[in-house]
Amino acid sequence: MGDVLILEDFTHPPEYFCLGLAHAVFPVIYSLSFAACLPFMENQRSLHVTCPDGGKLEFLAEVLDHDGNVAVIPKDPTYGGPRPKKLLVEVVQDKGGCTYGYKVGDQFAFEGLKCKEGFCGAAYHLLFPALFGLNFGAKFFFMQNPDSIDTVTCPDKGKIVFKVTREEE
Repeated sequence: MGDVLILEDFTHPPEYFCLGLAHAVFPVIYSLSFAACLPFMENQRSLHVTCPDGGKLEFLAEVLDHDGNVAVIPKDPTYGGPRPKKLLVEVVQDKGGCTYGYKVGDQFAFEGLKCKEGFCGAAYHLLFPALFGLNFGAKFFFMQNPDSIDTVTCPDKGKIVFKVTREEE
């Protein structure tokens, strides 16, 4: 209890970092890195993450400011429960051969983090960090539209590239 692991960024975990934890914590640190806020947390810039191997451990992911202090945004006093965002996923590149038959222009509407019935599991797995982040207010400052990201790539030889957009509320 009390061990501290500091990641300089979400792409370079420490040596011997548990891959199970990396899998569970990645959507969280990815989202927090792009200014997502979790209104149900006492500190909106943090989230508890449980070890996927039987819940043996719990971790608190927090954002550090430039001085190395924990960045704090107090819990939203108006928070009254989930407010899922409308998220649009669109196929923007197709190299052919998608098992699910996805092609450029295909669009899929998501509400918050709800899975779509019949949607490719591998694609959802790769989309989840972007869906999670955009659902909680992440801004991708390097994109033309910071409420979207258009580089989410299929793990099956990169056959499909998706764009995920948080729609206006």
